[in-house]
Amino acid sequence: MKHSRRITLGAAAIAASAALILSGCSSSSGTGDTASSSGGALTPVKLQLQWFTQAQFAGYYAALDQGYFADEGLDVTIVEGGTDIVPQTQLADGAVDYAVAWVPKALASREQGAGITDVAQILQKSGTLQVSMADKNITTAADLKGKTVGNWGYGNEFEMFAGITKAGLDPATDVKLVQQAFDESGLLDGSIDAAQAETYNEYAQILETMNPATGKLYQPSDLNVIDWNTEGTAMLQDAIWANTEKLNSDQAYQDQTVKFLTAALKGWIYARDNPEKASAIVVAKGSQLGASHQLWQTNEINKLIWPSAAGVGIIDDASWKQTVDVAMTAKNLEGTTVITKAPDSDAYTNTYVQKALDALKAEGVDVTGTSYKPITVTLTEGGK
Repeated sequence: MKHSRRITLGAAAIAASAALILSGCSSSSGTGDTASSSGGALTPVKLQLQWFTQAQFAGYYAALDQGYFADEGLDVTIVEGGTDIVPQTQLADGAVDYAVAWVPKALASREQGAGITDVAQILQKSGTLQVSMADKNITTAADLKGKTVGNWGYGNEFEMFAGITKAGLDPATDVKLVQQAFDESGLLDGSIDAAQAETYNEYAQILETMNPATGKLYQPSDLNVIDWNTEGTAMLQDAIWANTEKLNSDQAYQDQTVKFLTAALKGWIYARDNPEKASAIVVAKGSQLGASHQLWQTNEINKLIWPSAAGVGIIDDASWKQTVDVAMTAKNLEGTTVITKAPDSDAYTNTYVQKALDALKAEGVDVTGTSYKPITVTLTEGGK
Protein backbone atom coordinates (compact mmCIF):
# COMPACT_ATOMS: atom_id res chain seq x y z
CA MET A 1 0.00 0.00 0.00
CA LYS A 2 1.35 3.40 -0.91
CA HIS A 3 1.52 5.89 1.92
CA SER A 4 0.21 8.68 -0.30
CA ARG A 5 -3.15 7.00 -0.92
CA ARG A 6 -5.97 9.03 0.62
CA ILE A 7 -8.49 7.31 2.88
CA THR A 8 -11.86 7.16 1.17
CA LEU A 9 -13.27 3.87 2.37
CA GLY A 10 -16.95 3.81 3.29
CA ALA A 11 -19.30 1.53 5.18
CA ALA A 12 -19.40 -1.11 2.47
CA ALA A 13 -15.64 -1.43 2.59
CA ILE A 14 -15.79 -1.64 6.37
CA ALA A 15 -18.00 -4.70 6.25
CA ALA A 16 -16.16 -6.27 3.33
CA SER A 17 -12.74 -5.74 4.82
CA ALA A 18 -13.39 -5.97 8.53
CA ALA A 19 -10.86 -8.72 9.00
CA LEU A 20 -8.06 -6.29 8.19
CA ILE A 21 -8.80 -4.27 11.26
CA LEU A 22 -6.54 -5.93 13.69
CA SER A 23 -3.25 -7.28 14.03
CA GLY A 24 -7.28 -13.64 12.99
CA CYS A 25 -6.53 -19.10 7.81
CA SER A 26 -6.06 -22.31 9.35
CA SER A 27 -7.64 -23.68 12.47
CA SER A 28 -6.30 -24.67 15.86
CA SER A 29 -8.34 -27.52 17.23
CA GLY A 30 -9.37 -28.33 20.76
CA THR A 31 -7.84 -30.78 23.13
CA GLY A 32 -9.22 -33.81 21.34
CA ASP A 33 -11.23 -34.95 24.36
CA THR A 34 -14.44 -36.72 23.45
CA ALA A 35 -16.08 -36.77 26.84
CA SER A 36 -16.51 -34.35 29.70
CA SER A 37 -15.33 -35.01 33.24
CA SER A 38 -18.86 -36.15 34.05
CA GLY A 39 -18.73 -38.79 31.33
CA GLY A 40 -21.00 -37.10 28.79
CA ALA A 41 -20.07 -36.42 25.19
CA LEU A 42 -18.60 -32.99 24.47
CA THR A 43 -20.51 -30.61 22.19
CA PRO A 44 -18.45 -29.38 19.21
CA VAL A 45 -18.17 -25.57 19.10
CA LYS A 46 -16.22 -23.31 16.74
CA LEU A 47 -14.87 -19.88 17.70
CA GLN A 48 -13.75 -17.59 14.88
CA LEU A 49 -10.93 -15.17 15.66
CA GLN A 50 -10.44 -11.96 13.72
CA TRP A 51 -6.72 -12.43 13.15
CA PHE A 52 -3.95 -14.98 13.35
CA THR A 53 -2.83 -16.71 16.56
CA GLN A 54 -1.49 -14.10 18.95
CA ALA A 55 -1.89 -13.05 22.57
CA GLN A 56 -4.71 -10.70 21.66
CA PHE A 57 -6.72 -13.91 22.06
CA ALA A 58 -4.76 -15.36 24.98
CA GLY A 59 -7.86 -15.96 27.11
CA TYR A 60 -9.42 -18.33 24.60
CA TYR A 61 -6.23 -20.32 24.14
CA ALA A 62 -5.80 -20.47 27.92
CA ALA A 63 -9.37 -21.73 28.35
CA LEU A 64 -8.63 -24.44 25.80
CA ASP A 65 -5.27 -25.36 27.30
CA GLN A 66 -6.51 -25.44 30.88
CA GLY A 67 -9.55 -27.56 30.03
CA TYR A 68 -12.13 -24.92 30.95
CA PHE A 69 -14.16 -25.50 27.79
CA ALA A 70 -14.12 -29.26 28.36
CA ASP A 71 -15.23 -28.68 31.95
CA GLU A 72 -18.34 -27.02 30.51
CA GLY A 73 -18.96 -29.95 28.17
CA LEU A 74 -17.63 -28.19 25.06
CA ASP A 75 -15.12 -29.39 22.47
CA VAL A 76 -13.97 -26.01 21.18
CA THR A 77 -12.08 -25.43 17.96
CA ILE A 78 -10.41 -22.02 17.68
CA VAL A 79 -10.40 -20.91 14.05
CA GLU A 80 -7.75 -18.39 13.08
CA GLY A 81 -8.71 -15.40 11.01
CA GLY A 82 -6.79 -13.74 8.21
CA THR A 83 -6.81 -10.97 5.66
CA ASP A 84 -9.68 -12.52 3.70
CA ILE A 85 -11.88 -13.56 6.64
CA VAL A 86 -14.64 -11.43 8.18
CA PRO A 87 -15.45 -13.05 11.55
CA GLN A 88 -19.00 -11.72 11.87
CA THR A 89 -19.82 -12.94 8.37
CA GLN A 90 -18.53 -16.41 9.25
CA LEU A 91 -20.85 -16.34 12.24
CA ALA A 92 -23.88 -14.99 10.37
CA ASP A 93 -23.39 -17.61 7.63
CA GLY A 94 -23.36 -20.45 10.18
CA ALA A 95 -19.75 -21.50 9.56
CA VAL A 96 -18.92 -20.98 13.25
CA ASP A 97 -20.84 -20.75 16.52
CA TYR A 98 -19.20 -17.62 17.95
CA ALA A 99 -16.88 -14.91 16.67
CA VAL A 100 -14.54 -12.26 18.03
CA ALA A 101 -14.94 -8.88 16.31
CA TRP A 102 -14.68 -5.16 16.93
CA VAL A 103 -18.04 -3.59 17.78
CA PRO A 104 -18.24 -0.90 15.05
CA LYS A 105 -17.27 -3.36 12.31
CA ALA A 106 -19.82 -5.87 13.55
CA LEU A 107 -22.47 -3.15 13.73
CA ALA A 108 -21.76 -2.28 10.10
CA SER A 109 -22.33 -5.92 9.19
CA ARG A 110 -25.52 -6.02 11.28
CA GLU A 111 -26.88 -3.02 9.42
CA GLN A 112 -26.30 -4.94 6.21
CA GLY A 113 -28.23 -7.94 7.50
CA ALA A 114 -25.90 -10.06 9.63
CA GLY A 115 -27.89 -11.60 12.49
CA ILE A 116 -25.33 -11.28 15.29
CA THR A 117 -25.42 -10.13 18.92
CA ASP A 118 -22.65 -8.95 21.24
CA VAL A 119 -22.87 -11.29 24.25
CA ALA A 120 -19.62 -10.35 26.03
CA GLN A 121 -17.49 -7.21 25.74
CA ILE A 122 -13.99 -8.46 26.47
CA LEU A 123 -12.01 -5.26 25.85
CA GLN A 124 -13.44 -2.43 27.94
CA LYS A 125 -11.23 0.22 26.34
CA SER A 126 -9.87 0.95 22.88
CA GLY A 127 -6.27 -0.05 22.23
CA THR A 128 -5.83 2.37 19.33
CA LEU A 129 -3.22 5.13 19.50
CA GLN A 130 -1.83 7.77 17.20
CA VAL A 131 1.94 7.63 17.73
CA SER A 132 4.52 10.26 16.88
CA MET A 133 8.14 11.00 17.64
CA ALA A 134 8.51 13.21 20.72
CA ASP A 135 10.20 16.01 18.79
CA LYS A 136 7.00 16.50 16.74
CA ASN A 137 5.22 17.78 19.89
CA ILE A 138 1.97 16.00 19.02
CA THR A 139 0.15 15.11 22.23
CA THR A 140 -3.53 15.84 21.46
CA ALA A 141 -5.79 15.66 18.43
CA ALA A 142 -5.55 19.44 18.06
CA ASP A 143 -1.79 19.09 17.52
CA LEU A 144 -2.41 17.12 14.32
CA LYS A 145 -3.13 20.34 12.44
CA GLY A 146 -0.82 20.60 9.45
CA LYS A 147 0.67 17.17 10.08
CA THR A 148 0.89 14.09 7.90
CA VAL A 149 -1.38 11.60 9.64
CA GLY A 150 -1.53 7.92 8.77
CA ASN A 151 -3.91 5.09 9.53
CA TRP A 152 -4.84 1.75 8.04
CA GLY A 153 -8.26 2.58 6.65
CA TYR A 154 -10.73 -0.28 6.39
CA GLY A 155 -12.85 1.26 9.14
CA ASN A 156 -9.97 1.93 11.53
CA GLU A 157 -10.09 5.63 10.79
CA PHE A 158 -13.27 6.65 12.58
CA GLU A 159 -11.93 7.18 16.11
CA MET A 160 -9.29 9.45 14.62
CA PHE A 161 -11.73 11.33 12.36
CA ALA A 162 -14.05 11.86 15.32
CA GLY A 163 -11.12 13.08 17.43
CA ILE A 164 -9.90 15.49 14.78
CA THR A 165 -13.41 16.88 14.29
CA LYS A 166 -13.97 17.18 18.06
CA ALA A 167 -10.76 19.21 18.26
CA GLY A 168 -12.24 21.72 15.81
CA LEU A 169 -10.23 20.63 12.80
CA ASP A 170 -11.46 19.72 9.34
CA PRO A 171 -10.05 16.29 8.40
CA ALA A 172 -10.23 17.21 4.72
CA THR A 173 -8.18 20.41 4.94
CA ASP A 174 -6.40 20.76 8.29
CA VAL A 175 -4.38 17.53 8.15
CA LYS A 176 -2.75 15.51 5.40
CA LEU A 177 -4.25 12.05 5.62
CA VAL A 178 -2.41 9.07 4.17
CA GLN A 179 -3.07 5.36 4.31
CA GLN A 180 -0.22 3.61 6.08
CA ALA A 181 0.98 0.05 5.73
CA PHE A 182 0.02 -2.43 8.44
CA ASP A 183 3.21 -1.63 10.30
CA GLU A 184 5.12 1.43 11.53
CA SER A 185 7.52 1.86 8.60
CA GLY A 186 6.09 5.27 7.68
CA LEU A 187 6.62 6.62 11.17
CA LEU A 188 10.13 5.19 11.39
CA ASP A 189 11.25 6.57 8.02
CA GLY A 190 9.76 9.99 8.76
CA SER A 191 7.17 10.05 5.97
CA ILE A 192 4.34 10.03 8.54
CA ASP A 193 4.23 12.42 11.48
CA ALA A 194 1.60 10.50 13.47
CA ALA A 195 0.83 6.85 12.75
CA GLN A 196 -1.89 4.53 13.94
CA ALA A 197 -0.89 1.71 16.28
CA GLU A 198 -2.44 -0.71 18.73
CA THR A 199 -1.00 -0.61 22.24
CA TYR A 200 -0.56 -4.38 22.19
CA ASN A 201 1.03 -4.79 18.78
CA GLU A 202 2.36 -2.01 16.55
CA TYR A 203 3.38 0.25 19.43
CA ALA A 204 5.57 -2.60 20.66
CA GLN A 205 7.01 -2.99 17.17
CA ILE A 206 8.37 0.55 17.45
CA LEU A 207 9.90 -0.22 20.83
CA GLU A 208 11.49 -3.35 19.34
CA THR A 209 13.30 -1.24 16.72
CA MET A 210 16.80 0.18 17.03
CA ASN A 211 16.92 3.98 17.28
CA PRO A 212 19.72 5.05 14.91
CA ALA A 213 20.33 8.19 16.99
CA THR A 214 21.14 6.24 20.15
CA GLY A 215 22.08 2.77 18.98
CA LYS A 216 19.54 1.40 21.43
CA LEU A 217 15.92 0.36 21.14
CA TYR A 218 13.36 3.14 21.00
CA GLN A 219 11.97 4.03 24.43
CA PRO A 220 8.51 5.34 25.37
CA SER A 221 10.22 8.66 26.15
CA ASP A 222 11.17 8.93 22.47
CA LEU A 223 7.48 8.90 21.54
CA ASN A 224 4.21 10.72 22.14
CA VAL A 225 0.81 9.08 21.88
CA ILE A 226 -2.73 10.30 21.39
CA ASP A 227 -5.11 7.97 23.22
CA TRP A 228 -8.66 8.08 21.85
CA ASN A 229 -9.96 6.98 25.25
CA THR A 230 -8.57 10.23 26.64
CA GLU A 231 -9.84 12.24 23.66
CA GLY A 232 -13.35 10.88 24.21
CA THR A 233 -13.86 9.28 20.80
CA ALA A 234 -12.83 5.69 21.56
CA MET A 235 -14.93 2.82 20.25
CA LEU A 236 -15.37 -0.64 21.76
CA GLN A 237 -13.21 -3.31 20.20
CA ASP A 238 -12.93 -7.09 20.82
CA ALA A 239 -16.26 -8.64 21.77
CA ILE A 240 -17.73 -12.14 21.57
CA TRP A 241 -20.65 -12.30 19.12
CA ALA A 242 -23.35 -14.97 18.93
CA ASN A 243 -26.11 -15.86 16.46
CA THR A 244 -29.13 -13.64 17.14
CA GLU A 245 -31.77 -15.99 15.76
CA LYS A 246 -30.50 -18.91 17.83
CA LEU A 247 -30.36 -16.75 20.95
CA ASN A 248 -34.01 -15.88 20.42
CA SER A 249 -35.29 -19.35 19.62
CA ASP A 250 -32.90 -22.16 20.57
CA GLN A 251 -32.74 -23.10 24.26
CA ALA A 252 -29.81 -25.43 23.71
CA TYR A 253 -27.82 -22.63 22.07
CA GLN A 254 -28.73 -20.26 24.90
CA ASP A 255 -27.43 -22.75 27.46
CA GLN A 256 -24.34 -23.42 25.35
CA THR A 257 -23.64 -19.68 25.18
CA VAL A 258 -23.59 -19.42 28.96
CA LYS A 259 -21.23 -22.40 29.18
CA PHE A 260 -18.99 -21.01 26.45
CA LEU A 261 -18.78 -17.62 28.12
CA THR A 262 -18.14 -19.16 31.53
CA ALA A 263 -15.10 -20.99 30.18
CA ALA A 264 -13.88 -18.09 28.01
CA LEU A 265 -14.05 -15.60 30.87
CA LYS A 266 -12.25 -18.05 33.12
CA GLY A 267 -9.54 -18.17 30.44
CA TRP A 268 -9.18 -14.40 30.54
CA ILE A 269 -9.00 -14.50 34.33
CA TYR A 270 -6.22 -17.08 34.00
CA ALA A 271 -4.40 -14.75 31.58
CA ARG A 272 -4.79 -11.92 34.08
CA ASP A 273 -3.35 -13.92 36.97
CA ASN A 274 -0.75 -15.85 34.92
CA PRO A 275 0.38 -13.59 32.06
CA GLU A 276 3.67 -15.38 31.52
CA LYS A 277 1.99 -18.79 31.34
CA ALA A 278 -0.80 -17.48 29.10
CA SER A 279 1.75 -15.95 26.77
CA ALA A 280 3.66 -19.23 26.64
CA ILE A 281 0.46 -21.06 25.73
CA VAL A 282 -0.01 -18.77 22.73
CA VAL A 283 3.61 -19.18 21.67
CA ALA A 284 3.19 -22.96 21.86
CA LYS A 285 0.13 -22.72 19.60
CA GLY A 286 2.44 -21.61 16.80
CA SER A 287 2.21 -17.84 16.74
CA GLN A 288 4.59 -16.18 14.32
CA LEU A 289 5.33 -13.42 16.83
CA GLY A 290 8.25 -13.69 19.25
CA ALA A 291 8.07 -14.54 22.94
CA SER A 292 8.79 -11.06 24.33
CA HIS A 293 6.29 -9.52 21.92
CA GLN A 294 3.64 -12.03 22.96
CA LEU A 295 4.24 -11.31 26.64
CA TRP A 296 3.95 -7.58 25.95
CA GLN A 297 0.73 -8.24 24.06
CA THR A 298 -0.73 -10.34 26.88
CA ASN A 299 0.11 -7.59 29.37
CA GLU A 300 -1.35 -4.80 27.22
CA ILE A 301 -4.54 -6.74 26.46
CA ASN A 302 -4.93 -7.29 30.19
CA LYS A 303 -4.73 -3.52 30.69
CA LEU A 304 -7.66 -3.09 28.28
CA ILE A 305 -9.75 -5.59 30.26
CA TRP A 306 -8.86 -5.09 33.92
CA PRO A 307 -10.07 -4.00 36.30
CA SER A 308 -13.67 -4.73 35.23
CA ALA A 309 -15.80 -3.17 37.94
CA ALA A 310 -19.07 -4.73 36.75
CA GLY A 311 -17.45 -8.07 35.92
CA VAL A 312 -15.35 -9.11 32.94
CA GLY A 313 -17.38 -9.18 29.73
CA ILE A 314 -20.21 -6.93 30.87
CA ILE A 315 -21.22 -4.45 28.17
CA ASP A 316 -21.16 -0.94 29.64
CA ASP A 317 -24.13 1.12 28.45
CA ALA A 318 -22.18 4.40 28.33
CA SER A 319 -19.30 2.90 26.34
CA TRP A 320 -21.76 1.23 23.98
CA LYS A 321 -23.59 4.54 23.46
CA GLN A 322 -20.33 6.38 22.74
CA THR A 323 -19.35 3.72 20.22
CA VAL A 324 -22.73 3.97 18.48
CA ASP A 325 -22.63 7.78 18.52
CA VAL A 326 -19.18 7.86 16.91
CA ALA A 327 -20.21 5.17 14.44
CA MET A 328 -23.24 7.22 13.40
CA THR A 329 -21.67 10.69 13.30
CA ALA A 330 -17.95 10.49 12.47
CA LYS A 331 -17.44 10.85 8.72
CA ASN A 332 -14.42 9.85 6.69
CA LEU A 333 -13.22 11.83 3.68
CA GLU A 334 -15.91 10.20 1.59
CA GLY A 335 -18.54 11.56 3.97
CA THR A 336 -19.48 8.05 5.03
CA THR A 337 -20.24 6.90 8.58
CA VAL A 338 -19.83 3.38 9.97
CA ILE A 339 -23.59 2.97 10.38
CA THR A 340 -26.52 5.14 9.34
CA LYS A 341 -28.93 4.43 12.19
CA ALA A 342 -28.91 3.20 15.76
CA PRO A 343 -28.80 -0.60 16.07
CA ASP A 344 -31.87 -2.40 17.39
CA SER A 345 -32.21 -3.96 20.83
CA ASP A 346 -30.79 -7.30 19.64
CA ALA A 347 -27.39 -5.73 19.01
CA TYR A 348 -26.16 -6.59 22.50
CA THR A 349 -27.26 -8.31 25.67
CA ASN A 350 -25.75 -8.85 29.10
CA THR A 351 -28.10 -11.75 29.85
CA TYR A 352 -25.69 -14.58 29.08
CA VAL A 353 -22.49 -13.01 30.34
CA GLN A 354 -24.19 -12.19 33.65
CA LYS A 355 -25.17 -15.84 34.06
CA ALA A 356 -21.59 -16.83 33.31
CA LEU A 357 -20.30 -14.34 35.87
CA ASP A 358 -22.76 -15.63 38.46
CA ALA A 359 -21.49 -19.17 37.88
CA LEU A 360 -17.87 -18.06 38.28
CA LYS A 361 -18.61 -16.05 41.41
CA ALA A 362 -20.32 -19.11 42.88
CA GLU A 363 -16.97 -20.90 42.39
CA GLY A 364 -15.22 -18.11 44.28
CA VAL A 365 -13.54 -16.73 41.15
CA ASP A 366 -12.52 -13.05 41.11
CA VAL A 367 -14.39 -11.65 38.11
CA THR A 368 -13.59 -7.96 38.61
CA GLY A 369 -9.81 -7.90 39.12
CA THR A 370 -10.05 -4.88 41.39
CA SER A 371 -6.49 -5.35 42.63
CA TYR A 372 -5.07 -6.06 39.15
CA LYS A 373 -1.57 -4.74 38.51
CA PRO A 374 0.17 -5.06 35.13
CA ILE A 375 3.61 -6.64 34.99
CA THR A 376 6.74 -5.04 33.54
CA VAL A 377 7.76 -6.49 30.19
CA THR A 378 11.22 -6.03 28.68
CA LEU A 379 11.08 -6.05 24.89
CA THR A 380 13.91 -7.31 22.72
CA GLU A 381 14.90 -6.31 19.22
CA GLY A 382 12.38 -7.74 16.80
CA GLY A 383 10.23 -8.98 19.68
CA LYS A 384 12.15 -12.26 20.01
